[in-house]
Amino acid sequence: MSGLGIIGAGGIGQVHAQGAADAGCPVAVFCDPDLDKAKAAAAPWDAKVVGSTAELLAREDITRVVVAVPNALHMPLAIDALEAGKDVLLEKPMALNSGQCQQVLDAHAKTNAILQVGFVCRFAATSELAKRVIDKGTLGDIYAAKAIMLRRRGIPGLGRWFTTKADSGGGVLIDLGPHLTDLVLHLMGRPQVARVSAAGSSNFGKPPEAYKFTNMWAGPPDVSGAFDVEDGASAMLRCANGATVTLEASWASHLPDGTLSDGVTLFGTKAAMHFDIWGDHVLVGNEVGGEMADCKLPIPEGEGWGTAFKREHECFAASCADRTAKGPSGAEGLGIQQLLDAMYRSIDANAEVDASS
Repeated sequence: MSGLGIIGAGGIGQVHAQGAADAGCPVAVFCDPDLDKAKAAAAPWDAKVVGSTAELLAREDITRVVVAVPNALHMPLAIDALEAGKDVLLEKPMALNSGQCQQVLDAHAKTNAILQVGFVCRFAATSELAKRVIDKGTLGDIYAAKAIMLRRRGIPGLGRWFTTKADSGGGVLIDLGPHLTDLVLHLMGRPQVARVSAAGSSNFGKPPEAYKFTNMWAGPPDVSGAFDVEDGASAMLRCANGATVTLEASWASHLPDGTLSDGVTLFGTKAAMHFDIWGDHVLVGNEVGGEMADCKLPIPEGEGWGTAFKREHECFAASCADRTAKGPSGAEGLGIQQLLDAMYRSIDANAEVDASS
């Protein structure tokens, strides 16, 4: 197997290193300008360390790279990697906006490289089981869907790049929104979205004294830093076929964990479905012989959210091996970003907007 390099030695880069190792293709080189961070990330895998992307991309033994850096760097580093002839697994969001996504696609079109976007929730065991059930026609026509991902106290890296719009492109909507939007549309067969209505709120960037952060990744909070993004968001997508999608996401709130169930709910003409992306089963409700029936479908033994990144890397490696793209495509990444752009336009206008304008 050709060598894998990971650009970015932060938390998500380390998650990718574990997933790649679990998939049987461990990282060979970590790249980060913070060499101490890179060395710490590389140590468990006995990987080499470089401090610049130019040095990584010049290596002939590295043919595949993961771009796992702050959002503002996704577009330029993906283009650099593609132009260097590398296959690329690009973390979500694909870029800061759809214009930047198109630049990545333009660069990709000039190569024979594999480009896979990091919509890892598709690879969760529950998501894959749900897709198999849906593809058998069990739900019939899906006419509505809901997706929820709520965190009580989880603003990432408060005061750093995650909460600085110039570096992130937005807040919870561009952080959790790509996962929710892609997964729901993937399960529904990717219907065309015609209209978008969204709302956002920002209440916890300068936390009141009563609000204590208990779940902070991407660095400890810096309340003196920037916070010009939303920490809560909701959206409704109206599809051309009449189906609707509602999304709810938050980084922070006072609501006790588990009060509202995270996950995906799909309403079909033959049956309905609900599952927690992080859970251990898929629940299907329908009717048998004129009586209501509930069916709890367990995921395979030994599977779970912890194997999602493994399967993502198995998909990436297989695509690179036989030169046939199998995972989330760049075109799908652009499509999701266009919807996120529409959501932000709706928030700014305080009105429903055309998804394509």
